[in-house]
Amino acid sequence: MPDDTNPNEKKGKAPGLVDAIRTGVREDLESLKTDLPAKAKESLETLKSPTKTQVYTSIFRHKHDDTPRNRALGVLSNVFLHLHPAKINRDSVRYSYTWGMGGITFYLFLVLTFTGTLLMFYYHPSKVQAFRDVLYLEHDVPFGRILRNMHRWAAHLMVIAVELHMFRVFLTGSYKKPREFNWNVGVILLVLTLLLSFTGYLLPDDQLGFWAVTVGTNMARATPLLGHEGPFGAQMGMTPYNDVRFGLLGGSIVDANALLRSYIWHCIGIPIIASLFMVVHFWRVRKDGGISGPAQVNLDSEVKEARK
Repeated sequence: MPDDTNPNEKKGKAPGLVDAIRTGVREDLESLKTDLPAKAKESLETLKSPTKTQVYTSIFRHKHDDTPRNRALGVLSNVFLHLHPAKINRDSVRYSYTWGMGGITFYLFLVLTFTGTLLMFYYHPSKVQAFRDVLYLEHDVPFGRILRNMHRWAAHLMVIAVELHMFRVFLTGSYKKPREFNWNVGVILLVLTLLLSFTGYLLPDDQLGFWAVTVGTNMARATPLLGHEGPFGAQMGMTPYNDVRFGLLGGSIVDANALLRSYIWHCIGIPIIASLFMVVHFWRVRKDGGISGPAQVNLDSEVKEARK
């Protein structure tokens, strides 16, 4: 009969590399046979009940059981019925921890809304009148230069405040479960803030705004799928006359159509979208347990003496 024993074992040597690989592959196959049905069953259960997935529970919250305690919690945790939280972590509201960037960003948004509304009384979004209105505002309107500079510097500070706010959230790990959905909302708000700043550049209709929008929209030509110079743009049928750049400018050059579209997006479209996302953002801060903070530190006066 043929001898099936390993020649290396006959000589008293350790199994070779080939034998180790065979053993590892055999073990992986056996574990795969065991785990595959369980994973398939788990995936099937996920498809049957999507409301139990992590993605769903990170966006929506489940109702409490109908008990007196949970009814009280429903009132205390409701943003509309109870604006301020009933209980907070003392250390989570320290300025040395939060930097106050979220509140500062919202305050700057209110300043921009107020000053922008006043600026609209003196501005016409047309190629002939736009720059003349800016000169009239700065030299003839009482306090016009202060009004325009308040709007301009508040816009710059809002971009900085949003970035610092997200930087703080990242450093403190406040983007993790269960706040991952609100982190995504914050990323969208960052993009909307940058778009607000970008669309406002063209409104004075000066050389700075003209070339800033020219460079920015030329970059849009290379957008994947949407730009005629971007990856897969030609395959999607994009040309210089129907791609994303053409849609942003309302034409092929930065002219009157681009100025009008920037004005509408800057004053109406993006502010409305940003306001809706800010409402969701503030609501989720409350629903996710308030401002995230470090582990609570008890004062010496709060520590009860151990009973003897």
